[in-house]
Amino acid sequence: MIEQILEHNRKFVESGQYRQFETSKYPDKKIAIVTCMDTRLIHLLPAALGFKVGDIKIIKNAGGTITHPFDSTVRSILVAVYELGVKEIMIIGHTECGVQGMSASHMLKLMRERGVDDEHISLMRHCGLDLDRWLRGFDDTELAVRETVDLVRNHPLVPKDITVDGYIIDSTTGELTPLDITKQ
Repeated sequence: MIEQILEHNRKFVESGQYRQFETSKYPDKKIAIVTCMDTRLIHLLPAALGFKVGDIKIIKNAGGTITHPFDSTVRSILVAVYELGVKEIMIIGHTECGVQGMSASHMLKLMRERGVDDEHISLMRHCGLDLDRWLRGFDDTELAVRETVDLVRNHPLVPKDITVDGYIIDSTTGELTPLDITKQ
């Protein structure tokens, strides 16, 4: 499969198809979106919200949530705000998320089945990583979005003039539902 991708890429560059995607690194609409890496959202989310190439920064991870106040998603938000001029942040969860209901014990079982031995798992724990917390999903998408909005709004490194709001997008229709999250 990778050879096919590389061949497609060669043709893409040679034919100049990249020109349609040329833009600057600065988002024209000064918005960053934190959302899930779900494949259904790749084209649906920008289309449903009316964004084109260059309008926004999209920060994706499993579940579209923040699991630690100093994880790579927060780092990306800080880069977007301080280096790229973002003024608003949208936290967008979605229906039928694969992380909803995800179990750390099941994930560890799958790792063992794929050849990760208990010694490596124990090493992670010994290094201070709480695998049960790190690998767990969430039970309620709306609650997970609310918690992430709260974390970003109250993060000590995020300026108070940044607008942060939460939403749920329907992963089939693209309908966006704003969450009423009182600012604290």
